[in-house]
Amino acid sequence: MSERGPRERMVFSAAQLIRRGGVAATGMREVAAHAGAPRGSLQHYFPGGKEQLVNEAVGWAGRYAGRRVARFLAALDEPTPSALFAEMVRQWTDEYEADGFAGGCPVAAATIDCAESTASTREAASAAFATWTGPVAQALSDMGVPRQRAGDLATLMISSLEGALLIARAERDVRALTTVARELGPLLDAAVTTGD
Repeated sequence: MSERGPRERMVFSAAQLIRRGGVAATGMREVAAHAGAPRGSLQHYFPGGKEQLVNEAVGWAGRYAGRRVARFLAALDEPTPSALFAEMVRQWTDEYEADGFAGGCPVAAATIDCAESTASTREAASAAFATWTGPVAQALSDMGVPRQRAGDLATLMISSLEGALLIARAERDVRALTTVARELGPLLDAAVTTGD
């Protein structure tokens, strides 16, 4: 991870800046500076300009979130749907309690900023959410949730988490995050069937 090349560093930096300030506040110069890359390299690696860079940052964020699902599961002694969701939420409560409420999900930020104005970014965000939802649905299915229901519940989990992130940032409090984990947990666990 620390051996990222300049292109990968710029995509990562764009995702970090977007999650803190949104797309409009994320300039190409800031991305280059954050990544420690020469400004001229932006045009080399991203001939499509800021739109291409934003779309790639959104894609990176979706893949990152999808890969985190396996790490969350590995951290659980007994994987259950509620425990998985609690881990998904805990990553954010830990961040907010340690570092404040400046950051959010870069996919959500790009969606809010660009869904109506930039079709390619809306499509990148949609694909990123799918990239995240898929592993969550698979994990639920592996825990005994019927496959069709697993997809629906994965969407519910991610939607609830994204909404709680917005409320937490507005309130400067993790209350919404802890509430969705507590209230959704029993519903998620009740979806597990014994026979499938």
